[in-house]
Amino acid sequence: MVRGRFISFEGGEGAGKTTQIRRLSDRLSPLVGEVILTREPGGSPGAEALRDLLVCGDIDRWSPMSETLILYAAREDHLERLIRPALARGAWVLTDRFADSTRAYQGAGGGISAGFITALEQAVLGDGRPELTLILDLPVDEGLARAAARGGGEERFERKGRAFHERLRQGFLEIARSEPRRCVVIDAAASSEQVAEQVWVAVSGRLLAEAA
Repeated sequence: MVRGRFISFEGGEGAGKTTQIRRLSDRLSPLVGEVILTREPGGSPGAEALRDLLVCGDIDRWSPMSETLILYAAREDHLERLIRPALARGAWVLTDRFADSTRAYQGAGGGISAGFITALEQAVLGDGRPELTLILDLPVDEGLARAAARGGGEERFERKGRAFHERLRQGFLEIARSEPRRCVVIDAAASSEQVAEQVWVAVSGRLLAEAA
């Protein structure tokens, strides 16, 4: 059986990941068959239950270390119950956030050591790593303004302050610099149509070309 492909969308608040993941799914489905859309925190019943604990409530509800541990509990359930079975049957999996968000939010933003997060990745992810990660990059002020206008979403993190969001933006960019074979930075300040075209160029050039 042909194994599916795994793509993650990353970026700060208001970057437009949800819109772009749906647009990519619509374009991919006629070409590759089954496409699964999922998200983190969440994606499986157990992980969705943990999501509410993470994204709602007071800013100081959890320490960065507590957030990291809860996220990895949710991620393990997500992998076992949704992502790995989908890939095994040949589906393409598109996730709105994955392990790089922990590196950016809890690592660069919250101060958790890279070594500790790497140890969790090695223990939990195994072969469950994206083949392609699209990092939607946007200036912090613009992203926070978009997120505020949108409402809902990950409001507990949105309220953590500009300095936190600048650190996590730089965290994502550092991930992209350190893993250029996996990561592509997308200019999310462009129009939705232009962003969608950047996404398509990256996916078609790196994954569809290999599958042809």
